[in-house]
Amino acid sequence: MKKDIVDLQDKLQALLLIQQDNYTQGKVADYIPALANVKPDLVGISVATIDGKVVGAGEYQRSFSIQSISKVFGLVMAMNRIGDSLWQRVRMEPSGQPFNSIIQLEWEKGIPRNPVINAGAILVSDVLTSHFSASKLAFITFVRKLAGNDNIRVDNDVYQSELTHGNGNAALAYLMKSFGNIEAEIPEVLSHYFTQCSIAMSCQQLAKSLLFLANKGVDPITQKTICTARDAHRVNAILSTSGMYDQSGEFAFSVGLPAKSGVGGGVIAVVPGYGVICTWSPPLNSFGNSVVGMNLVASVAEELGLSIYH
Repeated sequence: MKKDIVDLQDKLQALLLIQQDNYTQGKVADYIPALANVKPDLVGISVATIDGKVVGAGEYQRSFSIQSISKVFGLVMAMNRIGDSLWQRVRMEPSGQPFNSIIQLEWEKGIPRNPVINAGAILVSDVLTSHFSASKLAFITFVRKLAGNDNIRVDNDVYQSELTHGNGNAALAYLMKSFGNIEAEIPEVLSHYFTQCSIAMSCQQLAKSLLFLANKGVDPITQKTICTARDAHRVNAILSTSGMYDQSGEFAFSVGLPAKSGVGGGVIAVVPGYGVICTWSPPLNSFGNSVVGMNLVASVAEELGLSIYH
């Protein structure tokens, strides 16, 4: 290992120790019962750089439920599949409302405010369900290729839990259908959405799989073009304004990186031209973001002088 990578690994380890007293601050997501059973004091961090190095500390190789981080992969697949026509069915504005708000969706006649709130991601799931003969298989194949790992799986316990307790998401889907903005059958769309949310990955796998967003759409490891440079820019812009739910403005203000969180406790942050930071710590704050995860991303960004606004 080169000295700079050893130094980075040591830094990550030191940052975990600093956060130790905060490991159980916040509350593990319990509205999906399968997530309520996760130990709150587990924590991991990984950094993947566009020159192909991946380092980590803590439980960075342990799989967890990626939940809303999956929305990033779905969005890229939909953009690749139907191009700019996607933006006639979903907007790209911050919502200013909770991520599962049905009131806003009704006000705006079934057109979601952006693709990373639940309604927007369900709309994207409809695009995938309508344009792939086996959308769930296409989705997991896409993720496995990006992570370079064929063992990535759907956690069936989480999937069943989502299916049983997904009435709020079903309400969003049926409302959009009533406005003519969902094409496929609702059970099929929800099954796809819950499947992608139930994929289990580690910090290391997530950081590696999203490197193309830090490299103008090109996977720096395989040199394959995953999306256009323009679409990579657009995804990063949406993550900057909306990726951390109703805390996105504060995160952009204080950290300055495109990021996406999930209620499984994961946070990914893209550093264009450098790489991807991924953290995992299950307890969430009132916005649905990992308490320790956000602290760790902020600390790494500050320590390494990483911000898109420098």
